[in-house]
Amino acid sequence: MSMIDSSAPALRRVGILVFDDVEVLDFAGPFEVFAVTAELAGQQHFKTVLVGKQDRVFTAVNGLKVLPNETFADGHAYDLLVVPGGFGTRALVHDAQVMAWVKAQAATAEIVMSVCSGALVLATVGLLEGRRATTHHEVLHELAAASPRITCVHDQRFVDEGAVVSCGGISAGIDGSLHLVRRLLGDEAAGKTAAYMEYRAG
Repeated sequence: MSMIDSSAPALRRVGILVFDDVEVLDFAGPFEVFAVTAELAGQQHFKTVLVGKQDRVFTAVNGLKVLPNETFADGHAYDLLVVPGGFGTRALVHDAQVMAWVKAQAATAEIVMSVCSGALVLATVGLLEGRRATTHHEVLHELAAASPRITCVHDQRFVDEGAVVSCGGISAGIDGSLHLVRRLLGDEAAGKTAAYMEYRAG
């Protein structure tokens, strides 16, 4: 198997938030993209982990059990923070500890990316103010209601606003993650990752 060649020396830590009623592909899709990119490059570029509020099993949408690699108490900072969606985001936005953690991580992260209704979490902590953003097509009205200073985008798989990237529903998180691989490492790295995953962007 050929490996991705890149002169970029940085090993970026990717933290993907998990919680009860998280949508499975919202977190698993980005995990696969960043982890495969690292695998193809001999474990370079990204170290990807799941992060939970507590060290316990979380129950995702449709019953998948998920145990995070790290917790808030570990005190790690993440270069790329991924906030997935799912029905659980409705409760999550009222969890002051989680919102404070997301806001603190965003203050030092290179990029924060939401998938699906994870955009509601970013909106709650003010990361989408004055920015364009997207989310699942059934959640766009909730995102629009979150703030008049968010410009909702209806017709794109992902929206790149520099330090903040938002993705549409579920599978769009794969597109957004491949976009970030391309942005950070170049076309060859993204192309090899997509080819290995046998994924064709929507």
